[in-house]
Amino acid sequence: MARRIGAVHVATTRRKYKDRVYEAHLLRRTYREGGKVKHQTLGNLSHLPAHAIEAVRRSLRGEHLVAVDEAFEMVRSLPHGHVAATLGTLRKLGLEKLVSSRRRRERDLVTAMIVARIVEPCSKLATGRAMHRDTAHSTLGELLGVEDAEVDELYAAMDWLLGHQGRIETALAERHLDGTLVLYDVTSTYFEGRSCPLAQHGHSRDGKRGKLQIVIGLVCDPEGRPVAVEVFDGNRGDPTTLAPQIETLRQRFELERVVLVGDRGLLTSARIREELRPVEGLSWISALRGPAIAKLVRQGAIERSLFDERDLVEITSPDYPGERLVVCRNPLLADERARKRDELLAATETQLAKIRAATQRERRPLRGAATIGLRVGRVINKYKVAKHFETTISDDSFGYARNEEQIRAEAALDGLYVIRTDVPAEQMSAAQTVRNYKSLSLVERAFRSFKTIDLKVRPIHHRKAERVRAHVFLCMLAYYVEWHMRQALAPLLFDDHDRATAEAQRRSIVAPARRSAAALRKAVTRQTPEGFTAQSFRDLLAQLGTIVKSQMRRRGGGDDTFPMTTRPNAHQRRALELLGVENRL
Repeated sequence: MARRIGAVHVATTRRKYKDRVYEAHLLRRTYREGGKVKHQTLGNLSHLPAHAIEAVRRSLRGEHLVAVDEAFEMVRSLPHGHVAATLGTLRKLGLEKLVSSRRRRERDLVTAMIVARIVEPCSKLATGRAMHRDTAHSTLGELLGVEDAEVDELYAAMDWLLGHQGRIETALAERHLDGTLVLYDVTSTYFEGRSCPLAQHGHSRDGKRGKLQIVIGLVCDPEGRPVAVEVFDGNRGDPTTLAPQIETLRQRFELERVVLVGDRGLLTSARIREELRPVEGLSWISALRGPAIAKLVRQGAIERSLFDERDLVEITSPDYPGERLVVCRNPLLADERARKRDELLAATETQLAKIRAATQRERRPLRGAATIGLRVGRVINKYKVAKHFETTISDDSFGYARNEEQIRAEAALDGLYVIRTDVPAEQMSAAQTVRNYKSLSLVERAFRSFKTIDLKVRPIHHRKAERVRAHVFLCMLAYYVEWHMRQALAPLLFDDHDRATAEAQRRSIVAPARRSAAALRKAVTRQTPEGFTAQSFRDLLAQLGTIVKSQMRRRGGGDDTFPMTTRPNAHQRRALELLGVENRL
């Protein structure tokens, strides 16, 4: 009886037993015998890895299998995920079209600089090199078609952007300033070089003595989202920046009713009287300085008994006609200030005692009123408690004592702060007034991101004033994108993603803000509720950067290439989903 040999193949069988499915991969030979098709099992391949079984299957089908590195070669591979996530968010926000409604070279360069400021903040020269096709650090230049951009083109695009700043800020104001509340604050940052007319000697908030400064004023919506920014001379006082912002809000943004929130150093009594009150439809929220609060205490307008059962009380004073004064007392803050004052007093006394001992020693005693005074001054200036001591200095002696009356007067103010406003009570309650004033911390958070954490607006090397303004405006637009990214990615970050619950559980608006239970769990376990590793924004962006885009080609197949992108892992995929850009890789 003749037997005709047929094909050898891999057969997969499945059977179900007690809710489980068992799968077997068998190497079989098919043949005919007596007109019937029969199968002969040559071996069981089930113990092999899935990729090995698939290789056998394909080989038996007649495919010629070669190693990947023998069939294809990688021409270039660049970090891609962080760029795609940031650029996708920017486009989702409509910021690209806001910069320019039609495609043009300047718009693409500006978009590239905004994304680069978030992904890899550096100088414009380094930004251009990082986008260039020969020296690229990522796919940014390729995605926006600016791989050939030179640094002069970037500067020209900055000049072009500055000419559109007013229009862009007006559009952002229409989006986000739908209510009446506007947050405004200023900061300063140091400057490298001496040739820019904006750079002047002034108060350095960065502690860089001797460095020239510029002053930055930032307008935000009630959520802390940036809307407008302006750069001033470095020697300009904070209150003098107020008038241009009022003009911006009323004239350029055309806001008929505005409540401006500014800190006590910005909205001074003089500015309120001269610049705010004359403007119809403009209200404000600010706070009193320490001497003004002390005066109210001396006048009896503020008494400690007011806070026996509450931490917030509203008063009026003839010194502030037409205004509401909301007095708050935070006992935790009071205890902290008392502790700090006691420590400073004790540290000062320790050093003053050494000086007195030096004047009384037998060998080479300290002599001379000027010499003694110089040493005392160094101690007093170091600990900043000179007002709490009475000192007597002569050529051969030194004495000191605490000024207990002054200490008691200051202790009476511990934990007290007073919010002032002209907004009527029927429009804004006392608690809402305090909450709105505390919202200024959102602007301070923006400044921290601007200057140190993420965007690194400094060091500034531009020599032209307009370039400095364009640079700061670019950083503001970058923070606008980052603000939205942080909000979306909060469940994966150490950021509090359940602030609403924490705020609802807050005993009083005067009490310190607390993190939600969910945020505290993330901080302790270092994991998100979904089981992912909790990270900082910068670390998560770096992790997304491990998604690379490669240009591949067949060996010996000419110069034709095709792209291949890394498949995101579960953590990266979740981040892209939260941003709503999972389909933009």
